[in-house]
Amino acid sequence: MKYTKYILLVVIFLAIAVVEMTAQCPMCRMTVESNYAGGGSAGLGLNRGILYLLAAPYLVVGTLGFFYWKHKRDERIKEELA
Repeated sequence: MKYTKYILLVVIFLAIAVVEMTAQCPMCRMTVESNYAGGGSAGLGLNRGILYLLAAPYLVVGTLGFFYWKHKRDERIKEELA
């Protein structure tokens, strides 16, 4: 119960943020399409940016998982030695 208000606030904030983020997708698509029509290469940078954004959460979760695993392993080794 202690964290219920905090979790509810975060969920509401994320719901509002999603609405604003989805509004940007058509704008980006139209910009890239018009750039390609003019012979530009803005889409390549956009694709690279999408890959960076895609990789970031996996790196964070993987790092946290590694430290959790390392911590648990160290605890197990200490128990075996004691």
